[in-house]
Amino acid sequence: MKDVLLTVKENTALVSGVYKMVLEGDCSHITAAGQFVNFKLDGLYLRRPISVCDLNGNELTVIYKVVGKGTRQMSAMTKGQQLQVLTGLGNGYDLAPAGEAPLLIGGGVGVPPMYLLAKKLLAEGKTPQVILGFNTQAEVFYEEEFKALGCQVTVTTVDGSKGVKGFVTDGLPKAYSYFYCCGPEPMLKAVYRSCTTSGQFSFEERMGCGFGACMGCTCKTVTGYKRICKDGPVMKKEEILWED
Repeated sequence: MKDVLLTVKENTALVSGVYKMVLEGDCSHITAAGQFVNFKLDGLYLRRPISVCDLNGNELTVIYKVVGKGTRQMSAMTKGQQLQVLTGLGNGYDLAPAGEAPLLIGGGVGVPPMYLLAKKLLAEGKTPQVILGFNTQAEVFYEEEFKALGCQVTVTTVDGSKGVKGFVTDGLPKAYSYFYCCGPEPMLKAVYRSCTTSGQFSFEERMGCGFGACMGCTCKTVTGYKRICKDGPVMKKEEILWED
């Protein structure tokens, strides 16, 4: 974990309300796909946690959805502005159990961490299949970026306006060796019930500090309570206890 000053290189809208920000600076403490960073924003007490989408040397890419005051402030930032960013947070995905044909499932703003994960799996000679889930065609982003990596991509939309009609679970392939997943909790629960192999889930949770001090994002597991920000956000299928 390291608090660094990063410079905005790019900040553009991908689709309505969803932005891609590229920052430059010391990103050496980001070591795994599935980790996140925490942005300090002017006038706001709590930092804003955003998942890592891509990492190339000293360039960090994040994709975020404008949902409140903090992300709205981020969306107005321009090239050359600087941000204080806490980097290298969370445990990230474990690539060891992936097998030869892992399945990557991202829903909405759960899509970005799948991109760096896909790159890392491809670098190990794996052949990832990717499912991207959205509500409607107007919300779809990063389909072409995954295809450019060489991934087999399935898009699902709830209204059927693009790809498979329905949820990510309606686009599941017949065969895969393991799965990785990130998205809203209802989607995670559906994947948990539908996927036949073991896998890993990345949880989205409101966070206070982002590094385990405040205990504000705890969840119950088979081995007791864990902090999403510090012990997660990635957890294995076998350790999760869903609370109704």
